[in-house]
Amino acid sequence: MKPPKKEQKNARLSSFIGAIAVGDLVKSTLGPKGMDKILQSASTGEIMVTNDGATILKSIALDNAAAKVLVNVSKVQDDEVGDGTTSVCVLAAELLREAEKLVGKKIHPQTIIEGYRIASQAAAAALRESSIDNSSSPDNFRADLVNIAKTTLSSKVLSQDKDYFSNLAVDAVLRLKGSTNLENIQIIKKVGGKLSDSFLDEGFILDKKIGVNQPKRIENAKILVANTPMDTDKIKIFGARVKVDATGKLAELERAERNKMKAKVEKIKAHGINCFVNRQLIYNWPEQLFADSGIMAIEHADFDGIERLALVTGGEIASTFDHPELVKIGHCDLIEEIIIGEDKMIKFSGVAAGEACTIVLRGATHQLLDEAERSLHDALSVLSQTVKEPATVLGGGCSEMLMSKAVDAIAATTSGKRAMAVESFAKALRQLPTYLADNAGYDSSELVSQLRSSHYEGKSDSGLDMYKGKIANMRELGITESYKLKRQVLMSASEAAEMILRVDDILRAAPRRRERH
Repeated sequence: MKPPKKEQKNARLSSFIGAIAVGDLVKSTLGPKGMDKILQSASTGEIMVTNDGATILKSIALDNAAAKVLVNVSKVQDDEVGDGTTSVCVLAAELLREAEKLVGKKIHPQTIIEGYRIASQAAAAALRESSIDNSSSPDNFRADLVNIAKTTLSSKVLSQDKDYFSNLAVDAVLRLKGSTNLENIQIIKKVGGKLSDSFLDEGFILDKKIGVNQPKRIENAKILVANTPMDTDKIKIFGARVKVDATGKLAELERAERNKMKAKVEKIKAHGINCFVNRQLIYNWPEQLFADSGIMAIEHADFDGIERLALVTGGEIASTFDHPELVKIGHCDLIEEIIIGEDKMIKFSGVAAGEACTIVLRGATHQLLDEAERSLHDALSVLSQTVKEPATVLGGGCSEMLMSKAVDAIAATTSGKRAMAVESFAKALRQLPTYLADNAGYDSSELVSQLRSSHYEGKSDSGLDMYKGKIANMRELGITESYKLKRQVLMSASEAAEMILRVDDILRAAPRRRERH
């Protein structure tokens, strides 16, 4: 057999090294005792403190092609399930680390890929067998969901108040009644107070104040959500050139503009509404006209806010008002002004979409709030996916050890060089509990060996108790994870590793040429 070309060797080496470096970068953030990273923007100097794998990888500037593949894997994991972004990167990097050793032993990449295929199928089957579905009993299912939320949050900034936040997240997701549309859950961040002052409120909160002289409380509201200019009642002198013979003519022009505005307000009133929410500014004159008719006018509701408001009140955003019968008007039971921290906001309760709710997060700094929002978003995503696919598996390194045991069993019966690749896959799976223990400062080789022997003794529920530094029963501790999340981590990581293994050369491609017409 001819030795591989030098270029192939180099290309393979550089892609292995790049991918392993990315894995090493995020592995210290894994698990309940993981560390955070500060990301500082090179251009603005803005800082972000996070331990969310996808956020870290999205933000770093990478040159290595294989490293970018791992970044994309974590991004897909984020979009698909919302959590497990660090695990998927670390597992893929470990698979490549093992592959590098095998390639060094002159085993062909295609042989390694075959072995990895056999192993990942065995691991997936073992994972499926160990999963449990409690969706038939609502109480057990809720307990499962709370445990999943706790497991997700225990590695995040919210871990101190994880009991409080997991219940809050489960309440929010159960309101969605099985939908995975997280648009209905709005998160508002207000600096001040402590994290445990955060609360869940049914309905929708708009971060705006109610205009002057307007009703501060409306029951049984009919809401028209609009995106239309309401600022043409004055002639904008700046930049406008108007030639008139006398100043009276200018007043006439102004009067015409005001009458046009008044006609528009009349058209809007014809919809029979008592609350008008506009995306753009509302000047004083139309605001006064609305106030006189007892209509609450809210101006400059930011776009995100207004789209969400239309969604949860069951209305549609209107921009022309000639056909009131075609406009869908939103409804809610009560609109009132509330105060959170030092800010006044408008609360819409009893909205048409009963699923809607708002989580108000409080905390000491902007960075903390941003990270709390990311953590909560992870928990909400995982929970909404679990409601859809209710099977659960055990966390704390238990599932990984279970899979690695199954893969080892297959390795013993696999013939030829592929068996070495299958063994390597099992070894890579065992690295995840190793890093969990390392990040907590425990003796990982001791703990992981104990965990392994415990699984071989048939205690398939044992995992690592990260708070006491010993082997414990994960089912009793309630350390539960979503089956879909674990399956996605396994599949994505092995596919990404296979893909990078297939690379034997990295070519610099010429930039796309522009066609001249």
